[in-house]
Amino acid sequence: MEKTVSEAIAYRRSCRVYKNTPIETEKVKQCIEQAVLAPTSSNLQLWEFYHVTDSKKIQEMSSACFNQNTAKTAKQLVVVVARKDLWKQRASANIKYINEAFSKPDLEAHLLKRKAIATNYYKKLIPTVYADVLGILGYIKYLLFQIIGLFKPVYRQVRQSDMRIVAHKSAGLAAQNFMISMAAIGYDTCPMEGSDTVRVKKILNIPSSAEINMVISCGIRDDKGIYGSRFRIPFEEVYHAV
Repeated sequence: MEKTVSEAIAYRRSCRVYKNTPIETEKVKQCIEQAVLAPTSSNLQLWEFYHVTDSKKIQEMSSACFNQNTAKTAKQLVVVVARKDLWKQRASANIKYINEAFSKPDLEAHLLKRKAIATNYYKKLIPTVYADVLGILGYIKYLLFQIIGLFKPVYRQVRQSDMRIVAHKSAGLAAQNFMISMAAIGYDTCPMEGSDTVRVKKILNIPSSAEINMVISCGIRDDKGIYGSRFRIPFEEVYHAV
């Protein structure tokens, strides 16, 4: 029986060793489909997912992940990739969707207004925030927005580095969706920061302009695959009621 959300969150642990038991590719793919339902900044969906099932590729990836046990014993891998470089294409996809969603010729005034606002958002605001030239334009925008911010609230994260963070945050949300979905069906995962990202890109033929968000190993936990009980900083230290 599939676990509830709360049960899946409680069950999920970073698994370091997996049993030598196959997992179903289609079920993992379905969990990736759940991943893309995650919230994403401006609905740009600046992510991609590489689902690695080929044993030779898994072996190569294990080496690129420093032969960690969680990679060596994994039955499949999912590589979450941040694609900030695709902002123009994804903005265009949103505009196309808006045009299709508001395609009736006799739209009411409030719907026409909503269409115009949404279209302008992707045609004007998104390019203003994402467009950059060697990082120079980003710093010019940053300084300009800091000055504007002296007089009114304004969006300040407009540098190239800021937009990279935005893309990685969205990719991280999707990755969490994936891992919770895997936990819900009794499959285990481990998100890995440790990898040679240049080699990972080469192995999977990922464009150089893309960025590896994380590599997630997948399988069914071995008894020795969970390293001890879960430790978390006391809730009272991280919770602030205002």
